[in-house]
Amino acid sequence: MASNSRNPENVIEKSKTKLAPPPLYKVILINDDFTPMDFVVKILRHFFFMDEEMATRIMLQVHTEGAGVCGTYPGDIAATKVQQVNEFSKQNQHPLMCVMEKE
Repeated sequence: MASNSRNPENVIEKSKTKLAPPPLYKVILINDDFTPMDFVVKILRHFFFMDEEMATRIMLQVHTEGAGVCGTYPGDIAATKVQQVNEFSKQNQHPLMCVMEKE
């Protein structure tokens, strides 16, 4: 007996599942009255790979506006950057805080 390719048992339905992009989070530095400006620039260059000009621009935004966005990332990357910056600030005895906020 020949196999019937139209047999419903042999049919695999194609699912039309659309994958949504992961939610993005802004990584934000919060100003304080104690952390030196050059330390903020160092953080922006080291953890966010900014050049001197961009790091200085963001540092001045943090200083004058109270906060500045360092970048936008998927949740796990944003959380890692926040943890790294906060730990580095603490190790260097600075109160600089980094937070993440859903975009």
